[in-house]
Order: sequence, then structure tokens, then C-alpha cells
Amino acid sequence: MAEGQFKQGIAAGRLAPPEYADNFSDLHPPFDRHEALVEADRCYFCYDAPCMQACPTSIDIPMFIRQISTGNPVGAAKTIFDQNILGGMCARVCPTETLCEEVCVREVAEGKPVQIGRLQRFATDTAMAQHKQFYERAAPTGKRIAVVGAGPAGLACAHRLAVNGHEVTIYEAKPKAGGLNEYGIAAYKSVDGFAQAEVDYITAVGGIDVQHDKALGRDMSLAELASSHDAVFLGMGLAGVNALRAEGEGAEGVQDAVDFIAELRQAGDLAQLPVGRRVVVIGGGMTAIDAAIQSKLLGAEEVTICYRRGKEHMNASEFEQDLAASKGVTIRHWLQPKSVIDAGGRVAGIELEYTTLRDGKLVGTGETMLIDADQVFKAIGQSFDASPLNGSGNSIAMEGGRIKVDTEGRTSMAKVWAGGDCVVDAREDLTVAAVAAGRDAAESIHRALTSNGRA
Repeated sequence: MAEGQFKQGIAAGRLAPPEYADNFSDLHPPFDRHEALVEADRCYFCYDAPCMQACPTSIDIPMFIRQISTGNPVGAAKTIFDQNILGGMCARVCPTETLCEEVCVREVAEGKPVQIGRLQRFATDTAMAQHKQFYERAAPTGKRIAVVGAGPAGLACAHRLAVNGHEVTIYEAKPKAGGLNEYGIAAYKSVDGFAQAEVDYITAVGGIDVQHDKALGRDMSLAELASSHDAVFLGMGLAGVNALRAEGEGAEGVQDAVDFIAELRQAGDLAQLPVGRRVVVIGGGMTAIDAAIQSKLLGAEEVTICYRRGKEHMNASEFEQDLAASKGVTIRHWLQPKSVIDAGGRVAGIELEYTTLRDGKLVGTGETMLIDADQVFKAIGQSFDASPLNGSGNSIAMEGGRIKVDTEGRTSMAKVWAGGDCVVDAREDLTVAAVAAGRDAAESIHRALTSNGRA
């Protein structure tokens, strides 16, 4: 352990240089051909397979595993991409332990599911390494669609529309495409610039123009997009971070976990990224887990996650919670932030109140505790910023602070669809759910444009 790890406060270079590469290596190393064949042989190829039903994009899992088992990983990749063009990233970041693998017949019978995610990665990586493009664009329709946001929903929507012969322009507020895949997931889940490689693979079909640093509400209005295009798809993410509502949270050292993760993802040299000696993360979802584990991997001495409810209530899967524990992260339950301890404008600790359920409601007990900390990360959920929709000339119906859509992704505004985290009932942080929303909205847009020529 490097001496630098014990620097007080928030500091960079806590580890010896080689430790960073080891700590942030691939969480699940890819299968080689032999390993993939052995694992594929474990599949029962179920009829009406529960794993397929559990997949938000309805990938034919038994089919692609059978294709792998018969020595056809490229064919398996096409089976995957037919339903999920971002199948490569989903193979890396999907919580398979709570989706397809949780309902695998072998999991139910033996407690050891077929490793569907790793098999999916084997197939999609094989096809992408060979630059296999399975789709040709249909004859040009002359229709132009604007897609706002180059995250999973936007990319999936754009690809399906382009394949159907439409011209698509994606307007992305950030310097890179990919959304959460590029900026919001743990670095050890997607190594070697895979997020950008996948963007390049998707856009290689043609007919997709990605314009970066173009933000809705700043560089163009929704009304302008709707008037200059035949249809619009809104695939914006969640820009706002919920406040702790704790006294002193403005102290130096209190940071949004999503910003920390994004900074880490874009860092050229992890040794230059500062982290606290003692870190506290407030929250119970995937963002909290990712921020906590990566703090530890950067050399933080003590990392504690504090969640206001019990273990069984955490949005993060049991696998992710166990992963955090295996990295030395302490998870404490039934605690909510009360105040940040400020010493000269900097974080020195955090006071938390114990909580309990009383008549079904979460309440504080009045009993408190202190945890020493020089860095506190807020990971208590994000909110949708609807302000860029202003000036649309038409009101878009909202519900629960997000865009209201019908079963096909249509909004209340003519010619405008939406999907992903910006809509009501979105399954936050699930790339695969966003892909399904974008894909299905694209099919709805295509039907609308080809049935009567107007959306």
C-alpha cells in the first residue's frame, strides 16, 4: 500500500502507478472460445424461456446461445443486435443477476445460472472485432428525424430509423456520444474505450449525423426541431441531482456522485484524480455503489455507504452490494444525513440520524451518530430538468416531473416521441430498458411516417 494513500483531505496519487491499472481492469474478463463453448453447453435451450421474458429487449437468448454452441458467434451477435443494437454494452453493464440470469432454470435448480451476460459479450465482441455490419439501409424515404440525446435510447432509436431509410440528426449536449455508457458507469465495467467503439459501430450503418455540444433549450428549441423535421425523439437523461437537505451541504468536499463518476471516466491519468482519505456516500442505488467502489480503488482508506432504509430496500442488486463489500466498502443502513460537519469551509464529517419504519412511513428516531469524512458524495437520485422543453410552442404533458408518453412513446405534442430516463416510469440506470424504449419509439415513428407521410 502506497504511503500516499494516507494523505489527509482530498488528494491525488494515493496509490503506486501500477495499482491503478490493476484496480480498474475488466471486472468480468471476456470468455475465450473454449470457455464460451463450455458455458453455452450448460444452457437447456428452454422453450418459452424465462430468461428471454425477463430481458427488456426480448433477445432470443436460447437461440444466440445455441448459435455459440454450434460455433457461430457472429450469427449469435446478429440475433442479439436484431433486438438490442447496444448488446455489447448491455452485456457488460446489465444487472443480469436480477434479470435474465435470475430466472435461468439452472439458477432456480442449482443456484448457478448460465452466464448469459458473458456469452452475449463473447458474441457481440466477436462480430464487432470483425467489423460485421448486419444491416443495410432501406431506400431513402426523404424523411428527416431529430433525436435529442446520444445516450442508449437516442442511439437505439437513431439506428432503427436509419436502417428504415430515414435521415437522422442526433443533437448531443456533451462532447462525446454515449450518454450514461460514456459518462455514468463504473470504469471497470467498460474498459478500453468500448463506449465510443460501440457508438462508431452503430453509426457506421450510415444516415446518422451526430452533432455534439448542441443542447436543447440553448442552441435550438423543440418547436424549431419539430418544424424543421418530420419527427422528433427526446432521449434526454437526468440532469439534476437531488439535494441532501442537510445543513452544511455546501461545504467543500461535498460532491455529486454522478459528476465524480463522469470525471473518472474521462480522466487520462487516474493517478491525477483526487479522492478523500475517508469517503462517505449517501444513497442506495447503482450510482452510490459505483462511486463508493471507485473511491476505494483510487486509494481511499475508508469508504462508507449510508442508506436510509434496509439492505432489502436498496436499488443496487445484491451482487453489487456484495461486490462493494469485497472491495472494502462498508454499507450502513437505516441512516439519513442530518448535517455536514464543516471545518473552515471543508468537510470534516457528517452527522446522520437513525431511521425506522413507523406505520409504513420512514421517520427519524432522533438518535444520531457521526462519521469522520473529508469527502461526501450525493447519490440519492436524479431529477429530470424540463426547462429545455420551454418555448416549444405546445405544452408537453408531464407527470411526476417527467414526460408523459403513451405505449408507443408518443408525447402530447404532435410529431414528438420520448423514451429513456426522461419519461414517466423509466427504469433508471438500465441501459437495456432505454434501448428498448428507443427502438420501439423508432418503429412507431416509422409506422407514422410511412402510413400517411406525417407523424
